[in-house]
Amino acid sequence: MLSVFCSPSRYTQGKNATAALGAEMTGLGLSGPALIVGSRSPIRLLSETWKSTFAEAGIAYAVHEFGGECSLAEIERIKQAAQQHKSQVIIGAGGGKVLDAARAVAADLNLPCVNCPTVASSDSPCSALSVIYSDDGVVQGSRFHRKNAELVLVDTQIIAQSPPRLLVAGMGDALATWFEAKTCVDGGVKNLRGGLSTQSALALAKLCYRTLLADGADALRSVQTQVVTPALERLVEANTLLSGIGFESSGLAAAQAIHNGLTTAKATHDYLHGEKVAFGLLTQLVLEGQPRSVLHRVLSFATEVGLPITLADIGLTELPKEVLSKIAVRATAENDTIHNEPFEVRPDMVADAIMAADAMGRAWRKDRSPQ
Repeated sequence: MLSVFCSPSRYTQGKNATAALGAEMTGLGLSGPALIVGSRSPIRLLSETWKSTFAEAGIAYAVHEFGGECSLAEIERIKQAAQQHKSQVIIGAGGGKVLDAARAVAADLNLPCVNCPTVASSDSPCSALSVIYSDDGVVQGSRFHRKNAELVLVDTQIIAQSPPRLLVAGMGDALATWFEAKTCVDGGVKNLRGGLSTQSALALAKLCYRTLLADGADALRSVQTQVVTPALERLVEANTLLSGIGFESSGLAAAQAIHNGLTTAKATHDYLHGEKVAFGLLTQLVLEGQPRSVLHRVLSFATEVGLPITLADIGLTELPKEVLSKIAVRATAENDTIHNEPFEVRPDMVADAIMAADAMGRAWRKDRSPQ
């Protein structure tokens, strides 16, 4: 089997990077008209910068406000806008769902895609897939595209102004990358592009984990005070680039599948992707029988930055058996990544691991609470 490594054509990151967006695009041979798909906050924060950077580059553009969910209906709505404006490039500006929708539209229309994440809340910007949700927020599946974005441009000045919770959620998503990647590589499992992992992809996944442990807390303080620091730059790179390449080029396992299962419980819908992945990782580690030292390291980091370690932390203060069963059945759906684990995984095993992970998280918190 061939090894396959994939990544965006170019990754650009730094303070006030949006000012260079037009020049970066023309440097890659991308011209207008462009359609910017953005959520409300990025449109408010970046409109003036877009005006100047695209004027300097001579790129015509239009702005389309994202509807809130990366659903089939929303993708069709954006496609209609792109066709109306005769767009030649699709630019996504916002969080993971905005960028997923923009990539799906670009793929459907066979247009180049530029991703401009304005939060570091997930590792989706560098990938060539879109997670599709129902209109009410339940994961429907993933759509894989032929290629990654031509450009991923990350403005850390904008990210420094984003809600701290979003950065922490990105850490939760990135926290699972190394563990899922190692599970897949150790088992000789195909990555998301249908090949084996390369050494470089696994090394980037490990660097992602090390960067989280080293810089996560300091980066969080940077966002809490709305300043750009070297720790924030490194952490944003870990959340976005290292995690993105690590998961796509090495593979996914139980943590992401358990996230998918959790989305079937309505009580989790107010919680972010990375928050649910963080609890999914704890469940994966229990499922795999990982040593206590590994679990404690993950629990310690999660506690330090404020990631969920119990079911209550993701809205499940009560978990009736029928809801738990539904979560476990969805997590073990036929084509989901939980089957990349090196053993057969059944719904009852997932249900037990979820409850064991919750008990472990509650015990960890109790042992460290002031008496």
